Amino acid sequence: MARAAKRKAVELPGTSPFEVKNEDLHGRSVTYAEAGEGPVLLLLHGLGGSFENWRDVIGPLARNHRVIAPDLPGHGASAPGGGDYSVGALAASVRDLLVALSVERVTVVGHSLGGGVAMQFSYQFPEMVERLVLVSSGGLGPEVSLVLRAAALPGADLFIAATADIGQRVAPAIGRGLSALGLRPNADLAEVLRGYGTLVDPERRSAFLATVKAVIGTGGQRVDATDRLYLAEAVPVLIVWGADDRIIPAGHGEDAHRHIPHSRLEIFDGVGHLPQVEAPLRFVLTLEEFIAETEPATLERSEWHALIRERHAA
Repeated sequence: MARAAKRKAVELPGTSPFEVKNEDLHGRSVTYAEAGEGPVLLLLHGLGGSFENWRDVIGPLARNHRVIAPDLPGHGASAPGGGDYSVGALAASVRDLLVALSVERVTVVGHSLGGGVAMQFSYQFPEMVERLVLVSSGGLGPEVSLVLRAAALPGADLFIAATADIGQRVAPAIGRGLSALGLRPNADLAEVLRGYGTLVDPERRSAFLATVKAVIGTGGQRVDATDRLYLAEAVPVLIVWGADDRIIPAGHGEDAHRHIPHSRLEIFDGVGHLPQVEAPLRFVLTLEEFIAETEPATLERSEWHALIRERHAA
């Protein structure tokens, strides 16, 4: 399998640079950021995002780990998928990338949509998962912001096509204006505007809407993993949420924590939907502490099957 050459290196203050690479999978280009050596940390971004959502934490985490942060199909710089943007298909695409990179086991960290993909990845490929970290995760209840519900409505394509370029132009201007006043732009808002701005591209917009419709309806989130959370007891689980999350309520994380024995819950006060962007230092310290204090799971597929059979027989 041919592998494209490294494209560029990005230097983060006080940390090692990360590299942005491409991998050809099934005839489609997959872009991912990579840095460091050691046990593998897999970082999965949310809806409309990219590896850029992890930019501030990749370098610090790479001091002790090999960090891999892909752009999911149709997101960031990765080519669109084959039309299936369900969490199952996205989880399979992540598995294929890891196989191509000769990675056998990971601690998987998923944000928002990426949390749903991380749970599905753990369900489909349990033998590859050492730990599971859910960050403001989707797939844990129906509640989700009205903005994302609206994206599932007929006509959303036309509206986004007409307004995405505004987000692309406004985000830098807002940042420059606030900086000139000595204020730090709201990281949550800046990331949302940047992601929205990428939807000016028709292929990106099509992939975004297909992904939205796969996981969200006008009544809320379509995908709900709560009936299978008992299986997560087999791996160490960390749940991280922003107390001020207006996209997916922090109550979803609290409910999941109650359903997953021995899981850890960290609620970040004063933080919204993107803890890794809004409070990167605290996020890195929380994740590193969790990894240091837990032993990686070593599940075989047969053990996973036994867990399901036990539950079925109960």
